[in-house]
Amino acid sequence: MHKAGFVTILGNPNVGKSTLMNELVGERISIITQKAQTTRHRILGVISEDDYQIIFSDTPGVINPHHDLHEAMMKFVDTSLEGADVILYMVDCSKEDLKDVKFLKKINASKTPIVLLINKIDLVDQDEANSLIDYWTRNLPHATIIPLSALKKFNIESLNNKILELIPESPPYFSKDTLTDKSERFIVSEIVREKILERYKQEIPYSVEVVVNSFKDKGKVIVIDATIYVERESQKGIVLGKKGVAINSVGTAARKTMQNFFKKKIFLGLFVKVSKDWRSKKTQLKKFGYN
Repeated sequence: MHKAGFVTILGNPNVGKSTLMNELVGERISIITQKAQTTRHRILGVISEDDYQIIFSDTPGVINPHHDLHEAMMKFVDTSLEGADVILYMVDCSKEDLKDVKFLKKINASKTPIVLLINKIDLVDQDEANSLIDYWTRNLPHATIIPLSALKKFNIESLNNKILELIPESPPYFSKDTLTDKSERFIVSEIVREKILERYKQEIPYSVEVVVNSFKDKGKVIVIDATIYVERESQKGIVLGKKGVAINSVGTAARKTMQNFFKKKIFLGLFVKVSKDWRSKKTQLKKFGYN
C-alpha cells in the first residue's frame, strides 16, 4: 500500500509556517525572516519514502489585501486549499484568529481534515497551554489539536504520524527524488529577497521584487545575474547604499547562502531598477510570476 497527499500549511503572517515546512521536508526551501509577509508564493516541498509521499504547501500569511500584490498572494492561499487532503492551520500563543474572518469560516466549513497546530508552545507554561487548547477546541471543534515548537522540533514526529494517518492511498504525484516544484532561479530570487528583508527597514523590503536574468551552471561554478526592482527612485538609492556598500552586503550574504544550498561556488551580480508602483499593477505582477 502506498499513500500520497497534499498538505497545505496556513495561518497568520509570522506564526512559523516556513520554519515548519523546512523542518518537515528536511531542507531549507522556504526563506525565513522575522518580518511578516516573508512568503509571497505557494511553495511546494516534497518528502518521499518507499511507501508514501507528502507534498507540503507553504503559503503566504493570511491578510486583508491592501493592493494587487496582496490579492495575488491570497489567491495562492485559495489555490492551496482547493486540492488539499489535509489542512495544517498554524497559530502561535496569541489566540489570534485568521486576519480574514471569511477565510476562517471557510476552513471551519471544510470537509478536509484539519490539524490545528499551536506553535511556539515552549514559550508558555502548562496552564497557558491548556487554556489555548480549550480556546481552539471551542473555535475549531472538528480539528485535531497538536501543540508544537517547529524551531525546537517538539512534537514534529507526532505531527508526521498524524499526517500519514490522514492522507489517502495513492501512487506518488512526483518522482521520488523531487524536493520542490520551484526552479533554481526561483530559489535564488528568494534567497536575495531574504537578505533584503533582513538588512533593510520600514517599507523597503515590501517594495522589492527580485528577478533572475541569467543562471549559468558551469560545473564547479554557477554564474548568476539578478535584478532587484523597487517602486521609487528614492528606494533605489537606499538599496544601493553609499558607494554601493548596502547592495554589496546583500550580495555577500546571498552568495554564502546559495553556496550552502547548491554546494558550488557562486558568482552573483546584482542590479537595481525602478518599476514604479509595481505592487499595484496587474501586468507587472504577472511578469513577476504572481498569476
